[in-house]
Amino acid sequence: MSVADQLARLGLTLPPVATPAGAYVPAVLDGGLVWTAGQLPLVDGRLPLTGLVGRDVTVEAAAALARTCALNALAAVASVVDLDDVERVVKVVGFVASADGFHQQPVVVNGASDLLGHVFGEAGRHARSAVGVAALPLGAPVEVELVVRLRS
Repeated sequence: MSVADQLARLGLTLPPVATPAGAYVPAVLDGGLVWTAGQLPLVDGRLPLTGLVGRDVTVEAAAALARTCALNALAAVASVVDLDDVERVVKVVGFVASADGFHQQPVVVNGASDLLGHVFGEAGRHARSAVGVAALPLGAPVEVELVVRLRS
């Protein structure tokens, strides 16, 4: 099944690639790897929620936002290669804007990891970091970046 078919089966479509907010590109193809820039949970160019997770944003809402980040990251990957050429998701890095004392970053980033597993199956299992930070661009609660390996 193609990645597009799998996304459709999940009721998802790739959004347009977000316009960079600085001097960078959304994704870079280097050899057999695609590295994405950090992707915010933008929907139609806007953040549905802002603030710190554990204070302004619930864990469940933040996990849903992480899922949106992962979908946006897939759109960034698709801007440089065909998603059907992805052999495996190698690494996910999730940043969670965290209130003092918040320690559930891995639960939040599961939103991204779960989506990638649903889209790519076993090839979507990856190494991962879930990092708590004081703030993210535009007040976003979460940001996700990916590294994927392509078929040779």
